[in-house]
Amino acid sequence: MTTSQLIKDQKPGAARREGRPGIALAVIAACQLMVVLDATIVNIALPHIQDALKFSTTDLTWVVSAYTLTFGGLLLLGGRAGDILGRRRVFMTGILLFTFASLLGGLAQEPWQLLAARVLQGVGGAIASPTSLALITTTFPEGPERNRAFGVFAAVSAGGGAIGLLAGGMLTEWLDWRWVLFVNVPIGVLIAVLTPLYISESERHSGRFDIAGALTSTGGMALLVYGFIRAADEGWRDSLTIGSFGIAVVLLLAFAFIESRAKEPITPLRMFADRNRSGTYVIMLSLAAAMFGMFFYIVLFVQNVLDYTPIQAGLAFLPVTVVIALGAGLSQRFLPVLGPKPFMLTGSALAVAGLAWQALISSDSSYVGGVLGPMLIFGFGMGLNFVTLTITAVSGVAQHEAGAASGLLNATQQVGGSLGLSILTTVFGSASKDEAEKQLPHFMADGSAEQKAEFAKTHQLPAPWGHEVLAQGISSGFVAAASMAVLALASAWLVIKVRKSDLEALAGTAGPGLG
Repeated sequence: MTTSQLIKDQKPGAARREGRPGIALAVIAACQLMVVLDATIVNIALPHIQDALKFSTTDLTWVVSAYTLTFGGLLLLGGRAGDILGRRRVFMTGILLFTFASLLGGLAQEPWQLLAARVLQGVGGAIASPTSLALITTTFPEGPERNRAFGVFAAVSAGGGAIGLLAGGMLTEWLDWRWVLFVNVPIGVLIAVLTPLYISESERHSGRFDIAGALTSTGGMALLVYGFIRAADEGWRDSLTIGSFGIAVVLLLAFAFIESRAKEPITPLRMFADRNRSGTYVIMLSLAAAMFGMFFYIVLFVQNVLDYTPIQAGLAFLPVTVVIALGAGLSQRFLPVLGPKPFMLTGSALAVAGLAWQALISSDSSYVGGVLGPMLIFGFGMGLNFVTLTITAVSGVAQHEAGAASGLLNATQQVGGSLGLSILTTVFGSASKDEAEKQLPHFMADGSAEQKAEFAKTHQLPAPWGHEVLAQGISSGFVAAASMAVLALASAWLVIKVRKSDLEALAGTAGPGLG
C-alpha cells in the first residue's frame, strides 16, 4: 500500500482479551477458510444448482464468475479500506456482508437471485480477506508467536480448497445444494460475535479510496466476461456482444487513465514497469484462466457423464490438491538453490502437457485415464508455480509496496480465472452446438418416444447423445486452456530474468502468501 499519515495511535492488541491468542487466531483463520473454500464448495454443487434453478451450461459459469470477479476486482480496495477505517471494523463488515449474502444465496429461487448473492459474497470476501492477514500483524507480537500464526494462516489457505471439495460433496449429497451456502451463516455469525471480544482495532491511517479505479476495472472485466459468455449463445455478431466488448474497452482504458493520475492509485502502474513482475502477472493470469476452466468442466463431466455422486466428485479432486502441495513444497525448498525460472518453465510445461492430455477426453473416458492422470500432471505444475510466482511478484519491490504487489497477484488470479472461464465457455458453446447438430439425426433415429417428448420440452439431448455433446465441448475447451498455458510457458521463457540473488532478501516470505 501507499505510505500514509498516522491518524490514530493505538497499541496493537490493546483491546484483545489477554491470554486468549488462540481464540483470536481461530477467528482470523475461520474467516480465511470460509472465503477460500467458497470457490470449491460451490463448484461441486454446480450440476445440482443447474437442475434446481434451470441454468444453461453457459449461464452456469456466472455462479463462479460473479464471485471471483467482484472478489478479485475489489480485493485491493478492501485492503485500502482496512488501512484507512481500521482493520477490525472493516473485517467485521466484510464478514457480515459475506454471511448475509450466503443466506440470500441459499434461499434463491431464481438464477438472478443466486447471482446477485454471489456478487455480494465477492464484495464481502474482498473486504474481509485482505484485512484478515493484516490483523495477524496487529494481534500477535513479532517473533515466534506471529510466525506460528502466519503458519496456521498459510495452512488454512492451502488446505481450504480440499476442505471445500469434501464439504461441498457431503452437504450436497446428504442435505441439499443450498447448504453449501447456508453453512457460512453460523460460522460468520460466530466470527462476528467473537471478533470484538478477542481482536483489537488497528491503527488508522489517512488515505484516499480509489473508488473510480476499482469500479472501472471491475466493471470493464465484468463486461469483457459477459461478452465472451454471451457470444457462446448468441454469436459474435450479436449487438449486445459487440456492445459489451466496446464498453469494456472504454472502461479499461479509463481505468488506466485514472490510475496514471491518481495520487494513491489502487493499482500503481509502476508495478508493471519491471519485466519480471509483469511476466509473473501474465503467467498467473494464464494459468488461473486454464485452472478455473478445468475445475468447472471436470465437475460437470464426472457427475453428468461418469455419474459420480457429489461426494465421489469431491473425492475425485483430492489427489490434485495433494500434488499441488507437493509441488509447492518442492519449489519452496529448492528455490534458493535454483532460482525461480526453472520452476516456472517446468511448471508451465507440465500444465500444458496435462491440459493437452485432458483435451483427449471423450464420453468413453475413464476417471483414471481421462481425468486423474491429466489432473495430476497439471496440478504438480501449478504447485511448482504458486510459491515461485508469489515470491517473484515482490522481488525488488520497496517494503511499503510489497502488499500492493502481492495483492495484485492475488487479484490477477481471481480475475484471470473469471476471464479464462468465459473464454472456455465460448469455445465450449461453439463446439457443443456443432456436436449437437451431428448427434441429432442419430437421436431422432434411435431415441424412444418418451425421450423425444422430453427433448421437445427441454431441447437437451439425453444420454448417450448428450454425453457426446458435453464431452466434445469440454475437449475443445481444454484445447483452448492448453493454449493459455502455452502463453504462460512463453512468458516464463522469454520475459522472466530474475536471478537467485534477487530473492535473497525475501527468504521466508512465501509462507503467509500460499493462499
